[in-house]
Amino acid sequence: MPELPEVQTTVDGINIVAKNRIILDTWTDFKSEALMFSKTVKNPEYFEKFKKAIKGSKIVKAERRAKNVLIHLSNKETILIHMKMTGHIMYGKYIYDKKKNSWAPEKGQLALEDPYNRFVHLVFTLDNGYHLVLADTRKFAKVILLDDETHREIELLGPEPLGDDFTLNVFSKNINRWENKYIKTALMDPRLVAGIGNIYSDEILHEAKVLPERSVSSLSESEMKNIYKNIKPLLLRGIDFGGDSMSDYRNIYGEKGRFQAKHKVYRRKGETCIGRGCVGIVERTIVNGRSAHFCRMCQK
Repeated sequence: MPELPEVQTTVDGINIVAKNRIILDTWTDFKSEALMFSKTVKNPEYFEKFKKAIKGSKIVKAERRAKNVLIHLSNKETILIHMKMTGHIMYGKYIYDKKKNSWAPEKGQLALEDPYNRFVHLVFTLDNGYHLVLADTRKFAKVILLDDETHREIELLGPEPLGDDFTLNVFSKNINRWENKYIKTALMDPRLVAGIGNIYSDEILHEAKVLPERSVSSLSESEMKNIYKNIKPLLLRGIDFGGDSMSDYRNIYGEKGRFQAKHKVYRRKGETCIGRGCVGIVERTIVNGRSAHFCRMCQK
């Protein structure tokens, strides 16, 4: 699942290529009558209202809240996209095949032709002849217009770890609310800290030399401080390298990020730890239903 660095990379990309562009039309092949999708574009009736609400509006800017992409429009509507497990947003020139009821990039846009980019399920046609599209292999992505209910849900999310108000005091106070949780689980809880998932929690805890299966209550003050001081640098490093494409994620141009080449523990089970001066072997375990990678020699 795209985490904070991948979502921020996408938002930055949207602001570069689509800011001030007008949405002329919208298409989707998402289609479900399931109750759980009734207030998303996967519901045909909702999609028609969605399409009508955004047509002719200008993209004012995009921003990120936790793992949500928020696209603000000139008519005061906001499109919320949560890319979930395998979604990513791209920009380019696409052609619609009426017989197949599908979209494909015009020839010559090599990055967009990556096999992971072919599952296009939502298309925004822009006034410059380009398209903003959502590709999603497993069709889990959520797309809605921001409403009062969702706005309240967003307000309940934890602090943004890249924000100036994300202090050690705020972090410690939030994390200690769940003193009986594993520290990895607490870091991934969006009510405590916004935007951290499996990849970056593993890397943060490795840098902090703390095992993921430690309970929050077992952490000393210095260990808590060490975790905190590694959060922002790791997330910024992820952004600097264009996100992580170990799996499906691609940036706005359909290109892979490069952070997967910088992992020290994530998905390196059985390999030698590359922590400074360490010769331990990376292990993998399950922590509260999620995989965790770590080195028992340098993490305590």
